[in-house]
Amino acid sequence: MKKIGVVLSGCGVYDGTEIHEAVITLLAIARSGAQALCFAPDKAQTDVINHLTGEPMAESRNVLVEAARIARGDIQPLAAARAEDLDALIVPGGFGAAKNLSNFASQGAECQVDSDLKALTLAMHEAGKPLGFMCIAPALLPKIFPIPLRITIGTDLDTAEVVEEMGAEHVPCPVDDIVVDEEHKVVTTPAWMLAQNIAEAASGIEKLVARVLALTA
Repeated sequence: MKKIGVVLSGCGVYDGTEIHEAVITLLAIARSGAQALCFAPDKAQTDVINHLTGEPMAESRNVLVEAARIARGDIQPLAAARAEDLDALIVPGGFGAAKNLSNFASQGAECQVDSDLKALTLAMHEAGKPLGFMCIAPALLPKIFPIPLRITIGTDLDTAEVVEEMGAEHVPCPVDDIVVDEEHKVVTTPAWMLAQNIAEAASGIEKLVARVLALTA
């Protein structure tokens, strides 16, 4: 059975993983007959947002503890992930990708990526294993790789400009499609960067998971 690493960044679109994206990813992996192995960094979230009001909350939460909600407790610290134990790696979006897996939300093109995520992603690539990044998560890729990957975050021109400033080749893409950098086995899709509902988000995510799995062959 193929083992697919899924890197989560909390629980909730505004301060962690986009829950719909994570669940659709996990469901698509399971339906394909593969096994998802969830990971998240064991550190404090950058902030905590009230998802009812959108307002910041005066409290601290741990990324791994929050992400465990999505994984039903079956999750490991990101630092424990090993490329040799995985056949592919997928990173859902949500502001957690831009706040907890990196500081892209505050620093833009000058951002830094979580050191454990960077090391794991590079090790996967070095081993010739495919990567799937969705929503805002592809914006992290040019800070991980010194090579100009073909990626998408959808059709948002401002974000696309920043991604290209960092060194990637941005490819505009509709919500129900994927962009594949065949040479480097990197698959990206806009998901909730463009989706108007969960079904639209699923249309691209399911294609991403299918292509990532196909690239493990």
